[in-house]
Amino acid sequence: MTVHQAQGPAIRVQGLQKSYKELQVLRGVDFEVARGSIFALLGSNGAGKTTAVKILSTLLKADAGTASVHGFDVATQPADVRESISLTGQFAAVDEILSGRENLVLIARLRHLSDPGQIADDLLARFSLTDAGGRKVSTYSGGMRRRIDIAMSLVGNPPVIFLDEPTTGLDPQARIEVWQTVRELADRGTTVLLTTQYLDEAEQLADRIAILHQGRIIVNGTLAELKQLLPPAKVEYIEKQPTLEDVFLTLVGADGHKHTGDDRNVATNA
Repeated sequence: MTVHQAQGPAIRVQGLQKSYKELQVLRGVDFEVARGSIFALLGSNGAGKTTAVKILSTLLKADAGTASVHGFDVATQPADVRESISLTGQFAAVDEILSGRENLVLIARLRHLSDPGQIADDLLARFSLTDAGGRKVSTYSGGMRRRIDIAMSLVGNPPVIFLDEPTTGLDPQARIEVWQTVRELADRGTTVLLTTQYLDEAEQLADRIAILHQGRIIVNGTLAELKQLLPPAKVEYIEKQPTLEDVFLTLVGADGHKHTGDDRNVATNA
């Protein structure tokens, strides 16, 4: 099936709700993601980030609200949504017995694509893994393993990719490798929805950042817009701009159970 390019935002979420018995995980979530951009859903563990991604990738049904991906409704057009996306979870889903190239060829064959070998070679080159392509994935470093995992998710060129906490457990060098990979995805026109609990990751990568706290989006804007929510601190007459960490802790609270002021959505000037 061929998925045609849709108009409007790559992802649109309105009033999304999800509960597990008495536990309300999502309590009316709203956001949009522009095409070809990196959107970071930032929040602590248990904030509802993974639940939102599972709903958007058709792995879970929402209790209320609507969501569309690449112009297709996740509830009524799940097959079209699946053709338009790829999902990379928190841990690399690669076969360690196979080589990097064999993993890519396997995915290409499962997608019934022609010339899977060429597809694998192109992706290995794109992710600077050509020299390691013939080695078993079990010999890869953490960063290499994550990069081959993301490469596997790009087989078939999906226009939208979900990265659910992609750098969890990685060392600093491996994190930087993954960050560069994510930037290159957006540069090539892929829409990236990134969930993370790392403030520096959102600050480094995202065009827009939404903070998800206790099942709700409490702020949504560019990094510059979020920083404007707090006044700059003046120390010895030197103006210090607030960091994303300052914004996050002020809105969410250091203990993760409170924030002051009304929920806010920072609008763009687009």
